[in-house]
Amino acid sequence: MDSIYTFSALQPIWPELFMAFMVLGLLLIGVFKGHQSTRLLTFLAIGGLLFVAFLLLQTPTSKEPLLHGKIVIDLFAVNMKLIFITALIASYLLSIKYLYDTGFVKFEYPVLIMMAGIGMFFMVSSHHMLATYMALELQAFSLYILAAFNRDSLKSAEAGIKYFILGAVSSGFILFGVSLLYGFTGHLNYSEMADVVSGLTGPERTGAVFGMMFVLSGVAFKIAAVPFHMWIPDVYEGAPIPVTAFFALVSKLAAIALLFRLLLGPFETLVADWQIAIAFLSVMSMTWAAFAGLVQNNLKRLMAYSSIGNIGYALLGIVTLTSQGFSATLFYLILYMVMTAGVFGVLLCMQRDGVVLRHLEDLAGMSKNHPVLAYAMAILMFSMSALPPFSGFFGKLVIFQEVIAQELYMLAVIGVVSSVIATYYYLRVVKVMFFDEPDMPYTGGFGPFRSFVITASVLFAVFYILFPDSLMPFTQRTVNDLLPHGVEPIELIKSSIEAEQGSLPSFQELMKNAFPVER
Repeated sequence: MDSIYTFSALQPIWPELFMAFMVLGLLLIGVFKGHQSTRLLTFLAIGGLLFVAFLLLQTPTSKEPLLHGKIVIDLFAVNMKLIFITALIASYLLSIKYLYDTGFVKFEYPVLIMMAGIGMFFMVSSHHMLATYMALELQAFSLYILAAFNRDSLKSAEAGIKYFILGAVSSGFILFGVSLLYGFTGHLNYSEMADVVSGLTGPERTGAVFGMMFVLSGVAFKIAAVPFHMWIPDVYEGAPIPVTAFFALVSKLAAIALLFRLLLGPFETLVADWQIAIAFLSVMSMTWAAFAGLVQNNLKRLMAYSSIGNIGYALLGIVTLTSQGFSATLFYLILYMVMTAGVFGVLLCMQRDGVVLRHLEDLAGMSKNHPVLAYAMAILMFSMSALPPFSGFFGKLVIFQEVIAQELYMLAVIGVVSSVIATYYYLRVVKVMFFDEPDMPYTGGFGPFRSFVITASVLFAVFYILFPDSLMPFTQRTVNDLLPHGVEPIELIKSSIEAEQGSLPSFQELMKNAFPVER
């Protein structure tokens, strides 16, 4: 047997192997004990994830690819997996009470979340296009099933079908892009592909750019960036609300981590091309979400457009082509993840006849009936709208600071204006809770785990101002570990433009000329 397949040689992927065995064990327990074992399986899954975190902290990191170049376990991968574990545990804690309150107890639920987690782990560690595709599909198929998990609901079934069909289209985009890249480079390994791409010229380089654009289009679907966002409002609305929370908390963060890996890996020398594409996705996402969110009355659809807008702001950091910009993107998404957990925790608490409230007007009078939840939701809405001194303000602050530092003034203006417009629908939630009278009474479905998530989220939003620089060193170290040869992407674009475009202006120069600022 090849020595790479011995147990000790597989230590870098012990976390993933343990999670795979956890899936098999949870399935066996569920089969023998039935659906009433769901609570037990959920707690076992949480305990397993804590042990996986321990394994990750013991995992040696290296930039050298493993398993015949298929994966890499570097600091970026380990840190991102630790963030995923936090989000997965929060998803479990938010869902336990809902499953039992609604009679929606299915032992497959915690198993599917764990399977999606395995896919996310391999996504962030992949160093080979086929490994990336397999990881994406493992995550995607778990999410398709979760979206349609409530088989008695037509909306849930519709959400699952729409997600599956459009997800298949996005997978086709990725596969076609990979086939083009393989045809023009002859490699699927990230490092080997990057080396060949750097030497391509003429039609061969154009073909590689086309392949990259197809791959990026598929990834843009996963993060729901405009114009690849059409699935997310319907899926958010139709899926059970704990599943919607899971989508919002972790699936997009995993896709952004994969985007980092691709842009700074096989596509590192095509930076002049993908910068424009990312800028387009960012601008379209910010503006479309700002205006489309204004007319939403369904709470889950409102959160869907909020998610689209926040992805647009996060992509601004990538457009800057600096390690500080990439770090700001990761920083922003971590803050958004914490705020989103609290918002969905509050929504899960608000019930009428055992059914979670769905529409904005259902929150009327919340400040009188459930003042604690109302004030918690108000704080989270203020934070998501980036009002100081809450944590969301610092997320957008670091993004716009780096955009302005790179003199991308037009993008900064579009981002600020979109953020101001989006503030309306966040503050509209507060207005309904505090100033509208309720039409019908409703109850609060409190639970210790749900309350814990809400409390942690609110405290983080309020008191982050006391330690505003605490997360930035972590995100900076994480991103710096991913930089190709320790070189900033903005330095790569200079040599790329000189080699391929002669005297044509860079994207930064185009932005400056389009929106000049007198000094």
